[in-house]
This record gives sequence, C-alpha cells and structure tokens, in this order.
Amino acid sequence: MIEVMVNVEYKGRNYRTNVIAYKGTPEDEILRLAKKQVIEQWT
Repeated sequence: MIEVMVNVEYKGRNYRTNVIAYKGTPEDEILRLAKKQVIEQWT
C-alpha cells in the first residue's frame, strides 16, 4: 500500500488530504477517494 497526498478543491477552497491505496490504483480512483474524504469531513 502507498500513501498519497492530494490537493482537492471543494466549495472554492483548497484542501490537502492523504489517501492510502494499493500500489497500482488508478489516479482517477485516488482523486475520487480524496474528494470523498474532504466532503465527508466538511459536511
């Protein structure tokens, strides 16, 4: 597994979050997981 730091824009603000994923996980899936984490945290 790898840890990836991702910048996500949500409601006009930028957030940085860490995503832990399996090596070889597609970039779009990592971005989806990051956005999901930010939305869950701020709603």
